[in-house]
Amino acid sequence: MQLELTKEYLERLQLAVEEQDIAFIRESMDGNHPADISQVLDELDTPSSKYVLDQLPVATSAEIISDLDSETRRRFLKVFDTTEVSALIPYMDSDDAVDMLDDLPVRFREEVIALIEDPETADHIIELLHYEDDCAGGLMAKELIKANANWTVNQCIEEIRRQAENVEKIFSVYVVDDNDRLLGRVSVKQILLSKSNTKIGDISEDEVVSVESYREIGEVAELMRKYDLEAVPVVNIQNKLLGRITIDDIVDVITEQNEIDQQMMAGITQSVEVDDSVWASSRARLPWLVIGMAGGLAGAQLMGLFEDMLTLIPTMAFFVPLITATGGNVGIQSSTVIIQTIANKSFLGTDFWHTLFRMLLVAVVNAVVIATCVFGFLMLQGRTSELAALVTIALFSVVILASVMGTVTPIVLDKYGVNPALASGPFITTANDLLGLTVYFSVAHLLHSLL
Repeated sequence: MQLELTKEYLERLQLAVEEQDIAFIRESMDGNHPADISQVLDELDTPSSKYVLDQLPVATSAEIISDLDSETRRRFLKVFDTTEVSALIPYMDSDDAVDMLDDLPVRFREEVIALIEDPETADHIIELLHYEDDCAGGLMAKELIKANANWTVNQCIEEIRRQAENVEKIFSVYVVDDNDRLLGRVSVKQILLSKSNTKIGDISEDEVVSVESYREIGEVAELMRKYDLEAVPVVNIQNKLLGRITIDDIVDVITEQNEIDQQMMAGITQSVEVDDSVWASSRARLPWLVIGMAGGLAGAQLMGLFEDMLTLIPTMAFFVPLITATGGNVGIQSSTVIIQTIANKSFLGTDFWHTLFRMLLVAVVNAVVIATCVFGFLMLQGRTSELAALVTIALFSVVILASVMGTVTPIVLDKYGVNPALASGPFITTANDLLGLTVYFSVAHLLHSLL
């Protein structure tokens, strides 16, 4: 039965849970991908989801729980006992099992580990728990296939058969020495095409891309993108093979980071969903709304300082939205380009002043075009040349300064370890609004005093 996330189906599924209609639950879930089932369960309350999950094979349940985001999984696992959680672990990759355990209280986690029957699995999990989430060691899985360089092809094939049950995706076999130091890799295709008594070391590729366990996740993602890798081995300082990171884990990291960046750019300080509580949603949005409000009040106070100028030239007020909107847009465009450059690591090795100079040239071209268009429009409208000159000069200056602000801010934030995506949100908009108003009225005051 193909799952369709409709109101009718959800109501029927909820009724099946209430009536304990196990036959309907199993029939409706049978043959569907765990990701689709996870989407359905996300629409039910936690006890109902737990009841549905209990009717499914343990392997399917394990994959569904692995697929949940951390916050949802943490809430969901509150209704599980230690025995139920430990039963899921044999059906998970070690990295997914650690992610799940990280969402549990320390005591509960220790009790679960104590219930794991396979000592090797328990050792793998304990080892991975020592790594931080944002490094390669925290992302890697211990499941992989390795072969000693002195083994024959036949011995390697037997090892593949032995470990295949535990390793879901076999991209290649890693070649190690007697001390488990990484020497190279060999593809399964090459193994199958080689003679049975050929040594693995003779057919392996010596140049293998690997990452140290302490490397940041962003570096790993960039490495895999650059070399188009499906998996990358993780080693320690002594080049001993520890585990591997597969492309599906990197995709999850990139997706999560993009969501964080989008929320930062929108002025949302933490991850929120549409079905979160009113307080949780408000708490995530209020900080930057309050800052934006403060910026607006500061802008009003700033305009108050030039009240005499507005009284003298009332038409100046008509062009305040033009100045602030243009400055905000230019700042966001500039910061977005720099943020993408930082994210792609293409900024590394680039001279800061050279980058700033190039952005300034772009800003000058844009400023000339925009200012010329506005000047022509105002003259065609029959405005005075003094007003046209005021707006044009102010607009030109705002475009230049907003571009500099949008270029420098994300670089500075990144240098001090702050997410540079913050520079594309309310921060840069509010700052450029104040900057634009200051420039606008300062130019007006200067021109008025000269004329």
